[in-house]
Amino acid sequence: MLRVVLSGVESVGKSTLCVHLAAHFGGLSVPEFGRTYTERLRRDLELEDHYAIAEGHEIAADQAAAARPPVLIEDTDIVMTSAWATMLFGERDPILAERESRADLHLLLIPDVPFVSDPVRMFGADEERLRFHRIVVDEFVARGVEFTEIAGDWKARSDLAIATIRAHL
Repeated sequence: MLRVVLSGVESVGKSTLCVHLAAHFGGLSVPEFGRTYTERLRRDLELEDHYAIAEGHEIAADQAAAARPPVLIEDTDIVMTSAWATMLFGERDPILAERESRADLHLLLIPDVPFVSDPVRMFGADEERLRFHRIVVDEFVARGVEFTEIAGDWKARSDLAIATIRAHL
């Protein structure tokens, strides 16, 4: 089983691409747990919420992995959870930093597509998106985790992601 994680700032197509790639490869997708968690929250996020998000995502991913699909596509993982905490609270959290990513392949979606607002998204201004993207890249570097950049329009993103995954099968 190849475990692929899609990372990137808000509104870069992670959720849509996650489902598309899982269907393309006959695998399973794991939705972004943090989004579901945040949608149900009736207060601002606190650092401790990110611990619950990390745990909840790992449980959902483990449940999907138990089916042993050929490819498991995850809409984010601990790398993004940690980056989110850094973006929101101004510094990298050591507890989140200790949790390891379990992906075999990381695809980082570049914020070169238009932002689409919704009630949960927070950072839509261009300068905020770029600052958040730098935090995400810094998180990968701090963890020593390699990633492949996925950029361009939606078709280009899909084509590059498919080719990258295929090369790892």
